[in-house]
Amino acid sequence: MPHIGNRQFFLHHLAQTSDAPLLLEIERAEGHYLYDATGKKYLDLISGISVSSLGHRHPKVLEAIHTQLDKYMHLMVYGEVVQSPQVQLAQALGNVLPPQLDNFYFVNSGSEAIEGAMKLARRFTGRSAFVAQINAYHGGTQGALSLMSNEYYSGAYRPLLPNIHFIEADNIDALQNMAEPPAAVVLELIQAERGSFVLSTEYVHAVREFCNRTGALMIVDEIQTGMGRTGTMFAFEQYGIVPDILVLGKALGGGMPMGAFIASKEHMQCLSENPVLGHITTFGGHPVCCAASAAAVNITAENLQHFHITEKEKLFRKHLQHPKIHRVEGMGLLLAAHLDSEQTCKKLILGALNDGIFTDWFLYAPNALRIAPPLSITEDEIVKTCRIIIDLLNK
Repeated sequence: MPHIGNRQFFLHHLAQTSDAPLLLEIERAEGHYLYDATGKKYLDLISGISVSSLGHRHPKVLEAIHTQLDKYMHLMVYGEVVQSPQVQLAQALGNVLPPQLDNFYFVNSGSEAIEGAMKLARRFTGRSAFVAQINAYHGGTQGALSLMSNEYYSGAYRPLLPNIHFIEADNIDALQNMAEPPAAVVLELIQAERGSFVLSTEYVHAVREFCNRTGALMIVDEIQTGMGRTGTMFAFEQYGIVPDILVLGKALGGGMPMGAFIASKEHMQCLSENPVLGHITTFGGHPVCCAASAAAVNITAENLQHFHITEKEKLFRKHLQHPKIHRVEGMGLLLAAHLDSEQTCKKLILGALNDGIFTDWFLYAPNALRIAPPLSITEDEIVKTCRIIIDLLNK
């Protein structure tokens, strides 16, 4: 089918999520780069929204996928038969997590992992309410959407789940003044879609203390921050706390669809009784995805110190200085360059595309440029990318 035909089919027969898709037709991807139908290459500055943290088609991830394909694919719904890729992934994660996070429920995406985490919190505590942060984003499914304060995105789908209490991130007083303890407090340690807003250590410790005191569970959503993006394997390590439930997705799969919610065996056990199959998924923990994920976890853990995430963050900050860049927020390689206007950002994204840089904006911060490249991006690529951005802003 001709390329123009592909675009026409895309527009007419694939469900559209906006009225202005980029319509960039990608034929292949390798390492840090995407290649379109004409052969033009683009540096992927956003890693498929923090998914391809090891770059595209990492050879060891591909090897793990090929090896598993030669053995078996789908066998049975999650949790009913012993599948070695699931076991190996649990072992790989267990090697990089605190000992109390020792029970893993593998699903298909970050949103699905949030749903499972919410069910687990309600089931374990016997409570129904949740505390969520204003301007957080946890996914597009019904429960995850209920945790979204932004009425523009959630209002069209009401009624959503009841008993969701929204508080401003870093507002310790609002947390402490709650009338009744919730089932859980749900946090993004970096509010990505707000433009990489980093929660304060004081506030995160206050949430941990509140949960310890009231019996609420602390759910930490590391769908975007996990797998090394902030410079440690998981962002919660930067805060010196351990969540009761950890939620992962995106980069966890090494490019394959993968999510997980992780807790202690004591917590997770309640999903197996009264009722049995308290949470179930057909394709969650798919053996090919788990094989890719185990490889991705091991590769990231083995190479994290060699990625020099903190140094690369500093390099971006050093070179992204311009009157139209008001500030750069974020941590590690989850950054947002906040520009003087949404219009400037849109022009910059399109101009960067013409110059071979693929990037994006943020749902709650359309004036901010998303910077979340593969962790292995080189210093030369960072400097070149920043030079292109600054030159475009000068124009």
